Amino acid sequence: MTITLAPDYRPAEDEEFMNPRQREYFRQKLLAWRLELLHESSETLANLQDGGLQEPDLTDRASAETERSLELRTRDRARKLISKIDAALRRIEDGSYGYCEETDEPISLKRLEARPIATLSIEAQERHERMERTRRDD
Repeated sequence: MTITLAPDYRPAEDEEFMNPRQREYFRQKLLAWRLELLHESSETLANLQDGGLQEPDLTDRASAETERSLELRTRDRARKLISKIDAALRRIEDGSYGYCEETDEPISLKRLEARPIATLSIEAQERHERMERTRRDD
């Protein structure tokens, strides 16, 4: 079943939570984000292949190495983010998208709009962060 969304469609609180339109909205949002990350990754790869560390000046070479290292860290973060996007797309397919992994309660639409890969409600995320801080302080 194909669902066509109006270009200005935004999920609303007065709709049934995670109805087919909302699932399609978030699916499209996730796919567009994934495509953007893959495009940026391709550009980075091309830049890294073009630019060698052939700088004769030590300062220039150090600067180029620093930029390369930063690019590689950014790409690693993007790779991990793509993995999370893929997991969110699988949750859309299996019907668990939009529900907190800890409580099975709906994650707010505002949170999903801001962070479509969210797996925890705000309350569960805050509890999780408090527990992490407590463990770090020990």
